Amino acid sequence: MASNNGAQSRYAIETVGLTRVYKLGDQEVHALRGVNLQLEPGQFVALKGRSGSGKTTLLNCIGGLDQPTAGKVIIFGEEIGGWSEAKLTTWRRQQVGFIFQSLGLLPALSAYENVELIMRMNGVSAKERYRMTVDCLNLVGLAKWMDHRPYELSGGQQQRVAIARALANNPKVIIADEPTGDLDSKTGREVLGIFRNIIRERQIAMLMATHDSLVNDYVDQILHLQDGQILRIEIPEPEEEEELIPVG
Repeated sequence: MASNNGAQSRYAIETVGLTRVYKLGDQEVHALRGVNLQLEPGQFVALKGRSGSGKTTLLNCIGGLDQPTAGKVIIFGEEIGGWSEAKLTTWRRQQVGFIFQSLGLLPALSAYENVELIMRMNGVSAKERYRMTVDCLNLVGLAKWMDHRPYELSGGQQQRVAIARALANNPKVIIADEPTGDLDSKTGREVLGIFRNIIRERQIAMLMATHDSLVNDYVDQILHLQDGQILRIEIPEPEEEEELIPVG
């Protein structure tokens, strides 16, 4: 069990008895019911379950965007429950990459500017911002389109920009909510291949909520949620080598 005093832990992400109860008038909605999970660096894990099973609530609690009613969220051995909002904000900016289905790209900014923005917010020097931005766009095969705005890019290209943006702060953790939900199967496989390669190369822990059956070929583990609980854990069979999708 990881401690909450900043001690080293083998886990990048750990939850202990995580519970979230919402008040809806006189009713209580139990979104999470004592969830326990562990992710190691370099591990790619999918959350699956019907709408209302607790996937997004779990991601929000782990990302510090929502506060659990009970239980702990522990990141690299440190419990985040006692952190101030300022510390949480700094941690999210510096160590966490978020990728959502809505993408959230700023339409007036180019792909380069969308990726660079988080580093501007973190006070990174102009020279380092340029190096990191180009590196991240190269990683997702979009360096040639860095001057294009989102409306000039396909859906798959926009998702790649969102991935590059999530990598710009060199995160230790990536949290994604339905990142391939609006993509066709070919583009979805390309994006999942990018995720897997980056996770392995950079030893990032990635937790992704999804309904996409394609993820079975790419993730290390699938957690099936039902009524706010982990119903079962599935270890997918490795895909055949010839099915690998090259990055770029």
